Amino acid sequence: MIWIPGVEFVMGINDPESYDTEKPAFTVKVDGFWIEATEVTNREFKKFVDATGYITVAERIPDWNELKEQLPPGTKPPDPNDLEAASLVYIQPSKKVGTDDVSQWWSWVPGASWKSPEGKGSVITDRMNLPVVHIAFADAMNYCKWAGKRLPTEAEWEFAARSCLKNKKYAWGDELRPGGKFMANTLQGNFPNDNKAEDGFSGIAPVKKFAPNCYGLYDMIGNVWEWTNGWYDAEAYVKMTGNKISTNPKCPDRPNDPE
Repeated sequence: MIWIPGVEFVMGINDPESYDTEKPAFTVKVDGFWIEATEVTNREFKKFVDATGYITVAERIPDWNELKEQLPPGTKPPDPNDLEAASLVYIQPSKKVGTDDVSQWWSWVPGASWKSPEGKGSVITDRMNLPVVHIAFADAMNYCKWAGKRLPTEAEWEFAARSCLKNKKYAWGDELRPGGKFMANTLQGNFPNDNKAEDGFSGIAPVKKFAPNCYGLYDMIGNVWEWTNGWYDAEAYVKMTGNKISTNPKCPDRPNDPE
């Protein structure tokens, strides 16, 4: 793990091209903390599963008694045959599509899980250095508990990802590809229709394939999405703005996602 020293920094951004949920920028102070140098790999997660017998959320058959608590009263139960273990898998569209319907590239695939990323029949035996995927928040929390660690707060994660830089458009500077060099595993082309894979990877890359940031952390930008310790709140930055410095801001304790 890597020690990140505590400091004040500007969280969020005011760039007009950024997402509204990333605005406005405000000042935050975080105490020093430890964070893994890489994303958790299949190899590391397998150690956890082998040691504990843990079964991830994606591997479990959905429980109707749990599902109905999230649905309007009186919702009729589904056919029991439709309740099977599954997860979302990204599938490149076979024809040109718009970006208004995520179901055109995300598919609910039975049997998809951390050890079968594309569904039944797929394996990870040759992908042990890739980041583990199909991990629910509960899975991440259980892994951290077993490992004697914790998830970072959003403020800690963003500070670590900013890589010692201030007021820069990207985590490594103001140019997306300084000197023509790819700095992270991201999609090149017209999403979701075109994936040129110019960085050498058409999908997920093994950890440490791109240069680390100033703290020695890899893949803080690109590759796979990562969990932080709390709920998502689309208005979190607006609520934290003002002249007062926010010290060690906690993640929201309840969700707020109007979309």
